[in-house]
Amino acid sequence: MRQHDHAGQARTSACTGDQAARRPIAATSNKVATLLLLVVVALAPLPYGSVGPVPLLAWCSMLAVALGLASLRALDGRHFLVLGGVAVVVCAHLLVLHEQVSPHPFFTISSPDPAWQDAGEVLGTPTRPSVAMVRDQPLLSLGPSLAAILTLLVAFIVCVDRDHAHRLVQVTAWSGTAYAVYGIIAFLIDPTHVLWMKKEAYTTVLTSTFINRNSAAIYFGSCAILWLLILAERLRAQLPRGISLSLSMLARPLRQPRRGAVVGLAAFLACLIAMFLTGSRAGVILSMLAAVMAFGLFTLTAIRLGRNRMRLLLMAGCVTIVLMQVLGAGVLGRLDRQGLSGEGRVETYRSTLAMIDDHPWLGTGLGTFAWVFPAYRGDAESSWGIWDRAHSTPLEIAAEMGVPLAAVVVASWAGAFIILGFGLWNRNRDHIVVIAALAVGGLAVLHSLIDFSLQIPGVAVIVLALVGAGLAQSFRAARPST
Repeated sequence: MRQHDHAGQARTSACTGDQAARRPIAATSNKVATLLLLVVVALAPLPYGSVGPVPLLAWCSMLAVALGLASLRALDGRHFLVLGGVAVVVCAHLLVLHEQVSPHPFFTISSPDPAWQDAGEVLGTPTRPSVAMVRDQPLLSLGPSLAAILTLLVAFIVCVDRDHAHRLVQVTAWSGTAYAVYGIIAFLIDPTHVLWMKKEAYTTVLTSTFINRNSAAIYFGSCAILWLLILAERLRAQLPRGISLSLSMLARPLRQPRRGAVVGLAAFLACLIAMFLTGSRAGVILSMLAAVMAFGLFTLTAIRLGRNRMRLLLMAGCVTIVLMQVLGAGVLGRLDRQGLSGEGRVETYRSTLAMIDDHPWLGTGLGTFAWVFPAYRGDAESSWGIWDRAHSTPLEIAAEMGVPLAAVVVASWAGAFIILGFGLWNRNRDHIVVIAALAVGGLAVLHSLIDFSLQIPGVAVIVLALVGAGLAQSFRAARPST
């Protein structure tokens, strides 16, 4: 029996030694994957929001390497269920892409549009039809979706480690501050240029490194929310635990602020000012609402205020109104002149719905909206300008990829928010990553209903990285993360 015990102990020691030898390798690989993710998150807004093919190729390559290096050792069954849900969405995308570009589609519903036959008759030569209205365009337009899904996967895997998740929040907030400071300086010197390129539009507002002011507003609003949560967490760390706090106790750290708090407040104000200078109506209003929501969730979950909670939330609402009046004069002026509806958006939505009605199952092809929309453009819409976006991401997905896939995407976002809400409800500490994911994700999704900010890679990468980190932090790892 003793010999068997010694043999068992030897095998156990050998296994422990093998695990210890593998842990440094896994830890190193996750550090490298995290570094690559942080580089992409920090640089994605820089080259015009990464709307060109070159930055997209660079980010997708870096994220693919990061995904290959990321270790799954810290994930448990619940994490793998989330990954399974992501796999379902990816498979649905791949199936629709196959139907759109393949000469031999799987389903009879994927019959080609009659326009292909009409084109052959006009040209006097037969044409090989496809479900996509522009041949092979879905493959050429795959970059933004690929970058978004790779970002989500890498962030979800590496941010099971809370240190990596908090580092992601910090890097996103600091890089946003750098772009905000640059944007403010560039706006004061010459608002007619974005980087070294002359603007074709938005020459009187701040866009920083983005081409569109609405994308810039969502980005800077998201960074302001992160700084608000970082400052709130630093304030909470200076307060006593386990007792109900009064407003006078909350004011004590503010009387003698630390240097880090002063720097954080300056960064928060820089992002806030940059957001207001964009002049985006929906971007500013939704960002302020998301900031109030984030602050409210933090006070409800992380600070014991007793009866003072409603007073603090009321004060936050009053501060929001004051900021809108002081810094948001341009936004309020646009609201007075144009209201909440955009120029021609309602008519565009009607035309997009007509596109969906003609191609309900598989759409017109990923990336084909700009080519197909002119045929559906209504008489009530102005003939001025080119509508290359539907200005509603769910509608554009349904038009280009079909109603079933749009339903899958909507369901996946709803599932993500349910998981984040569950994670926030069940956490006893360390709330800001989950709250940041809820607030920034909710802001981006709501704005995408009336615009296309989530279709800009420079915004989508940041949003999906934070959502991935929040989903990972919604569960407790079954094993120590590496």
